[in-house]
Amino acid sequence: MGTIFGPNDDSAPLVSKRILRKLSGITNAENEEAGGAVPASSRTLSTFSGVFCPVVLSMFSVLLFLRIGFVVGQAGILETIGLFLLSYFILGLTVLSICAISTNGAIEGGGCYFMISRALGPEFGGSIGTLFFFANVFSSALYTTGCVEGLIDNFGVGGYLGEDKGLPEGRWWAFLYGSCIVAINCLVCLIGARLFARMSVGILAVVMVSALSVIISVFVLNSEILVSIPKTNMLVYNETTVDGPYINGSYTGLSTITMRGNLYSNYTKDYTTNKQLSFAVVFAVLFSGVTGIMAGANMSGDLKDPSKAIPRGTISAITFTFVTYIIVSCLVAASCDNFLIKNNYVFLQDINVWGPFVGIGIFAATMSAALSNLIGASRVLAAVARDSIFAFC
Repeated sequence: MGTIFGPNDDSAPLVSKRILRKLSGITNAENEEAGGAVPASSRTLSTFSGVFCPVVLSMFSVLLFLRIGFVVGQAGILETIGLFLLSYFILGLTVLSICAISTNGAIEGGGCYFMISRALGPEFGGSIGTLFFFANVFSSALYTTGCVEGLIDNFGVGGYLGEDKGLPEGRWWAFLYGSCIVAINCLVCLIGARLFARMSVGILAVVMVSALSVIISVFVLNSEILVSIPKTNMLVYNETTVDGPYINGSYTGLSTITMRGNLYSNYTKDYTTNKQLSFAVVFAVLFSGVTGIMAGANMSGDLKDPSKAIPRGTISAITFTFVTYIIVSCLVAASCDNFLIKNNYVFLQDINVWGPFVGIGIFAATMSAALSNLIGASRVLAAVARDSIFAFC
């Protein structure tokens, strides 16, 4: 087993190290061979582009546009606020630990793996780094699945934009769409961190315009709007009614009566899986949607001043996303009846001043979250391989 603090093991294949450097965007190979440190000239990312943007996008991901109605409809607004408080309390403890470690010395590439391995030793660092790599890969797959769901809900047959003609659906078609999204994200990772940072800033602007359109629409649209329930919802339709007229839910505008109807929890079946929901399931969906706090720390090797950027950017991001989630949740609970938000997960498009705003926000938020986790996984894997923790690295 190689050592972290000593020189690199000469038995580690040079070819694999070069491949890993390309994946992680490291440009100075000679400097890397000598000491493993990233030269200061290659550190180009600021707190905003390198930490704040990736963390915010990862924490918005699927939840903001696709699952906020699901959570409010099942848990009620009081329980939803409690779930957010619990989730962010757990995240806050983790962030404080990251802040303590990141300000306790020089930080190189590898994010949390680098910080943990230097604080607790190579044994803990290697095992946690490997698990963290796989966690990022599976998180990227989760957000890619959310992006595919938004794609089909909008452009599939019977979707918001597809109507009677649209993209073909099915398990293997969804696999194909997801594979294309992963391939695009992989290409961005191969190009490097600068492109990722530029894309993150632009995508965050798009997502915020979409989120603001949701908030503004609630105040602008004061009259009742009937929103169709999708005919893929077989909890509402059956074999005889699916070919008939649409069944509608109601957007009422801001109303105390509507708020009272969404005040308390009322767990029913999920129309996409036909399975009974519970507190634990809803909390799992919510919590998995806000666990993107490591996205900024993963970029530690590309930050100009990681010891300052990681704490400031991460704390600012979780505060910003928490406030956004609470505002959107309260507005949804006060303006949409319980039947609608339980049975149509893309209802925000129908109650927007311009529906495609939400569709664009869904694609931007989910795809950027998938990209952030994928490039973070490559950074962790490169750092583990660089330290020669395992014999095959």
